[in-house]
Amino acid sequence: IRTDVEEKDEVLEELNGELEDSSVSVEEATEKVRLAKKEASAARNVSSKLDKKRVKIVAEIDQAQPSIIKTEEEIKNFVKKIAAEKRKHAKIVKESEAREETLENLEKEIKEYSETEEHLQQEYEELKTRGDVALTEEQEAEYERVREAAAVASAKPRHALGSANRKLESARVKAAGLSEEMKEFTARKTEASNKVIELTERRDKLEESIEKTRDDLQNSKDELQAVQKGAADDSEKRQLIDVELEKINYTLRDVRDVKRKNETEARLEDAISSLKRYFPGVKGRLVKLCQPTMKRYDLAVTVAGGKDMDSIVVDTKQTGFDCIQYLRTNQIGTATFLPLDNLQVPAPSSTERIRAMLEHDSRYRLAFDVIACSDDSVKKAVMYAVGNSVVCEDLDSARELCFGGRNKRQQQNNTRFKAVTLGGAVISSAGTMTGGVSNDDRARAGRWNDREVEKLRTRKDELEAELTDLDKADRGMTQTDRRSSRGGRTSKIEELRNRVGNMTNRLQYTESDLQFTKKKLKEQEVLVKSIAEQEEKSSKILGYLETEILSLNGKVQEAIQAVRDAEEEHYGPFREKTGLKDFRAYDEAVGKSREDYLKKRRTIREHLEKLKAQKKYEDGRNFDEAISKNEKALENFKKKQADAKSRESDIEEEISKLKAKLADIESELEEAAGVEKDREDAVSTAQDAYKESLAENKKLSKTINTEESNLERLRAKLHETLQKARVEEAEIPLLGDGDTDDVTDQSSRTSRAAKRRGDQDDDTEDPGSSELMTQGTAISTHFSQHDDSRVMKDRNDTNRIDFSHLRKQLKERVSDRKEKDLHKNFADDIERVTAQIEGMTPNMKAGDAFDTVVEQIEECNEDFTDAKNKAKRATKDFEDIKQKRGESFNTAFQHIAKSLTTIYKDMTKSSKHPLGGNAYLSLDDTDEPYNGGIKFTAMPPMKRYRDMEYLSGGEKTIAALALLFAIHSYRPAPFFVMDEVDAALDNVNVLKLCNYIRHRSKDFQCIVISLKDMFYEQSQGLVGICRNVPTNSSRTLTLDLTKFDKEADAGARAGKRSRSSSTGSRKRSSIASAKSSQ
Repeated sequence: IRTDVEEKDEVLEELNGELEDSSVSVEEATEKVRLAKKEASAARNVSSKLDKKRVKIVAEIDQAQPSIIKTEEEIKNFVKKIAAEKRKHAKIVKESEAREETLENLEKEIKEYSETEEHLQQEYEELKTRGDVALTEEQEAEYERVREAAAVASAKPRHALGSANRKLESARVKAAGLSEEMKEFTARKTEASNKVIELTERRDKLEESIEKTRDDLQNSKDELQAVQKGAADDSEKRQLIDVELEKINYTLRDVRDVKRKNETEARLEDAISSLKRYFPGVKGRLVKLCQPTMKRYDLAVTVAGGKDMDSIVVDTKQTGFDCIQYLRTNQIGTATFLPLDNLQVPAPSSTERIRAMLEHDSRYRLAFDVIACSDDSVKKAVMYAVGNSVVCEDLDSARELCFGGRNKRQQQNNTRFKAVTLGGAVISSAGTMTGGVSNDDRARAGRWNDREVEKLRTRKDELEAELTDLDKADRGMTQTDRRSSRGGRTSKIEELRNRVGNMTNRLQYTESDLQFTKKKLKEQEVLVKSIAEQEEKSSKILGYLETEILSLNGKVQEAIQAVRDAEEEHYGPFREKTGLKDFRAYDEAVGKSREDYLKKRRTIREHLEKLKAQKKYEDGRNFDEAISKNEKALENFKKKQADAKSRESDIEEEISKLKAKLADIESELEEAAGVEKDREDAVSTAQDAYKESLAENKKLSKTINTEESNLERLRAKLHETLQKARVEEAEIPLLGDGDTDDVTDQSSRTSRAAKRRGDQDDDTEDPGSSELMTQGTAISTHFSQHDDSRVMKDRNDTNRIDFSHLRKQLKERVSDRKEKDLHKNFADDIERVTAQIEGMTPNMKAGDAFDTVVEQIEECNEDFTDAKNKAKRATKDFEDIKQKRGESFNTAFQHIAKSLTTIYKDMTKSSKHPLGGNAYLSLDDTDEPYNGGIKFTAMPPMKRYRDMEYLSGGEKTIAALALLFAIHSYRPAPFFVMDEVDAALDNVNVLKLCNYIRHRSKDFQCIVISLKDMFYEQSQGLVGICRNVPTNSSRTLTLDLTKFDKEADAGARAGKRSRSSSTGSRKRSSIASAKSSQ
């Protein structure tokens, strides 16, 4: 051990030197990495600055692009305006050239229209002279004055006539409106009556449907109860079958019937079957044709019958020969045959005599009497097999029968018996005795149990078949069950449950529809009654209006006569003066021509005025001024066009400069990127070198730690050895003073090396390493410290030991295995010697050892008690926490399940489906919720029960949102973030979701990411994300929509006030007009 310690010290010294060199390499590599990273950072800064310049120039170019586009558009606009001015100039020049011709045409046209007016005047004069009475121009003027006076005089009667006509027309309009209203009332009444009939029929059908549904529901429930009861009965029946099968199997195992028949037995049975088919006289094996009356006689009958029990019974000797020939021909085997016509049996008299001798003793019975035959014809074969053998209870009774009672019964008739005991012993008629039973005898005796076994086996097969039928019925394997319930009883129960649930839902919906229908029916009946009342009221008003119309017609006639009388006062004198009798005929003959004349003259004169005005305009036009103004405008547009082109060229030149500058900066940026890449490669290379140095350093450190661990183990081993020697008070030979000098010098050198290593360890020790010491390292820490007092003491003690007297074999270094063998040998020797010593002297330390063990036991008991108490407390705490967890979960689950039903109905409710859908949660394990899961079931309106996976995307979304809102209602969160939850929803469901969120907006805030316009319209604010091109980043755009809602509300209130004020003004004006008419 001392040599190994010295060698380890030298190795550690070398490794520490290499570690110092490696540490220097790691520091140099670290410095290189730091410098490379610094250079790479500088290169990145340069690249970043150049990139910022590039972005700035790109932004300037982007800002200049709209200016050049604007300038181009201005140039195009100026080109269009110049072309328009040129066209206008050409038009003015053309009009100037055509001015003289236009004036000449106007003068010619004025002259033509003047001649036309004169010609029209001549035609009118000629027309006046054609009548009976021709009025002069003065008379015509007087006629006009008379007409005006007559009109003034008849104004008041005419006003009364107009008022009467308006009232008459108003009454007629009202009457027509009432007539139309009566027709509308009739149509509405008919329609309402039809709806009443339709709703009545619908109500009756719904009531019939409800009654039928209730009957079907009750039938389904009854059928479900019956099926469940049948399942329970089948389960009970299955249990009974299992119990009976267990008993049968136990019985079969008890008689060892589970073994198969051997090949010989099977072959013999096949041969007998073949013989029965070919030869009708074959009865079968004797053992199959008879059976003991009681099971206790099985062995006795088997021994009495012997091998004849396996013989085959045939009717005649010839049949036996034929069977033997058949067996020989087919090489089936051999068999013994008993022909009934050729068997020699004991005489019946002797049999009866023996039976009479034994009938008074219940211990004896003839073997023939204890055998039952299936066919009377085979009794002869049975008698041949057993003869007059007597079955005895036991061997003593058999001896008494055969030997002991000879002087009483046998001596007179000299009768000898063959006795067979129930145990199988035989006393022949010759007096020989045979005892014991072989396995073959027992097996043959058990063959009469084959029928019972066959019955048990048949019963077992029946029970297994019945059990299989029950299992098939439960699994739905039979064709009848497939046709009847699409599965077995389990699937049928599930189907019936689904049917009951669907019928319950259908019944709820039908009852709701019935209530809705009754409500509509009541409304329609009220509507029919209201229409009839309105129709009756309108009919009365119509009769009143017809009476009023007759009255107004008389007033109109009176007003017409008053107008005629007023006109006649003025027309009468003029008629007498001029002789004009019929003013109306005059107006029709001359007045119409006069009106045509005046109209044509007015048209001609108006056109003449236009022509004269146009001629005046043409005379006053100055084309020179217009041409000059046009030329100035043309020149101005050309100048602006030149300025725009100049600006365009300046902007293009500036953009070209910016692009050139951008190209220079991009080339510089590319060079900087290359430099940056080179710097990054240098950093990567430096880091690789640093990693290699660090890995080498760690490897050396690991090796040093390993060597130090080995050294510590050697020191611990050395200390343990010395300590053991001290404890056992072993005498170790020591060196003299002169011999220890060299050893002291060597140990001092070792100490100095260890000290240097220790100093280095102290320099590199982690300040927090002492906190990471485990219990094992704390015990052996002193073995790693070179200057520890124990290590130094062990070193000095080892240097003083004299190894010269040690055997050479023990001085050599050996393997661990051999060292263990040596230790084992030494331990065996020590144990042997110790045993000898203990045998010579008593153990004086037994009492102390006993006290120590008792203390240890007490400490263990205390620790056990503490651990048991801690376990109880932990169990109690666990149960409390488990109970609290269950209560918290059940509270949350019940609240969420209740809220889910309400929320889902609110989100699926509509005018067509006023009740909405239904959704609920169910636990797989109600007692221990955490052992199972939660099943979520949702049934949209008018949909039957289906699994969640079969719902559409929109239905799943509505169900998921309802569950989310229900969970939120238990522990509300401050806000929601929804990311395109409306992707699978249509507009109707999106509107429902929007309304629900707005309704709940007072409880929480909601941020929705959506692509649907409906959400935009219903939201309170919009936030958009777009790209900021100059900074190459994102920016946000916000829009508050609440102000628009406020403006809309204010506008609606203002509109309402304006409508109310206008309505009031209309009411006031109508009242004022009514008062004025009164």
